Amino acid sequence: MFVSKNPATGESGASFEELSASDVDARLDKAVAAFRRWRTTPMAERTALLERIADQYEANRDRLARTITFEMGKTLASATAEVQKCADGFRFYAAHGPAMLADVETDLGGGRRAIALWLPQGPVLAVMPWNYPFWQVVRFLAPTILAGNVGLLKHASNVPGCAAALEEMATAAGAPDGLFQNLHIKSGAVAAIIADDRVVAVTLTGSEGAGVQVAEQAGRALKKVVLELGGSDPFIVMPSADLDKAAEIAVKARIQNTGQSCICAKRMIVHADVYDAFMDRFVAGMKAVKTGDPLDPATDMGPMSSHAARDEIAAQLAGAVKAGATKLFGGDIPEGPGAYFTPAILVDIPRDASVAREEFFGPVAMVFKVKDIDEAVTVANDIPFGLGSSIWTRDEAEQQRLIRDIEAGMTAVNQMLASDPNAPFGGIKRSGHGRELSRHGLHEFMNLKTVMV
Repeated sequence: MFVSKNPATGESGASFEELSASDVDARLDKAVAAFRRWRTTPMAERTALLERIADQYEANRDRLARTITFEMGKTLASATAEVQKCADGFRFYAAHGPAMLADVETDLGGGRRAIALWLPQGPVLAVMPWNYPFWQVVRFLAPTILAGNVGLLKHASNVPGCAAALEEMATAAGAPDGLFQNLHIKSGAVAAIIADDRVVAVTLTGSEGAGVQVAEQAGRALKKVVLELGGSDPFIVMPSADLDKAAEIAVKARIQNTGQSCICAKRMIVHADVYDAFMDRFVAGMKAVKTGDPLDPATDMGPMSSHAARDEIAAQLAGAVKAGATKLFGGDIPEGPGAYFTPAILVDIPRDASVAREEFFGPVAMVFKVKDIDEAVTVANDIPFGLGSSIWTRDEAEQQRLIRDIEAGMTAVNQMLASDPNAPFGGIKRSGHGRELSRHGLHEFMNLKTVMV
């Protein structure tokens, strides 16, 4: 049994039955049957379905947003924006996806040609997290539908209502039976699905530990896997930066989604020449963050996703202080029933302490002072992760140096890093491999077939 639970109040909501092994087996059969039909469906029908699904998200935007807020604590404003982003994502692939699947012809000489075709492969399993419970799924689902594949979803156990609503939107839009199915199952049931011959590939967004497990299971089955895992993104501030803007975005980038985002700016790496000036602004901004009821429009930051998540980051923060870091302020657990945790800033973090290389999946900012750009690069790269990064400098030579040398899948220049359907999304090192979104995400689970003519 899966039960919705509100992290802001502790209130329980709807419950959902866990699928049995025979239930899962039947759904896999249904997915295979759906693929046999969908793989040859004309492109115009696929894009029309994407447009209708987008219509459903927009028509049900308020209800879907409240489901997000109830189950994982995101502010209602942020949840509403997430639902709209999903609609936009479906429309993006409806409008631009067909051109991304165009055949590519090469003249081999002597009257011979090679034609590269993008062809679908079958049912794809998505193992998805709770922090963006609709958008994380949609950025897999929209290209899956367009490609001619079919989707199976194993969602996080604390957002069962969101998982059910995702399938509801596709069904209401007229998706063929079996094209997209939600599986209310626990993590222990995933390995058998990955090993099943009816599933051709798997994509996971989640923790490093979950990524290791899924990669091992996919490897044993010799199946393609895309992994988008954790990150401890650097946010580098150089002397030429617009400090007012940099500090403003640093706060937003650290506390968005209560700090529970893989691409949150987690480590502020600040040049010594502007360290004090930046910190004056950053500290003031972090102290001004209003934590509270996620349904209140005045709230900047809601609760964490669960009491367990809150307790984990509180323990991690205490461990950092024990290791020698200085907590400037914050990191408190307010009285009351909700899983609230106030924003915190850590400074003077020992470079050799393990916490300096960890990911804080919550509103705790680590700040490092560096003497020059070389040290900034060293600190930025001295982690096992390589997902995103942000650089703040108006010096073009510095921009090019940091873009080249920061070990990450993505770099934002003088702006906050965010996902966009037009741009490939993903990381390197222990942040995973493969890409989502853009043409690259569309192609991940397709057969690039060469035809010699």
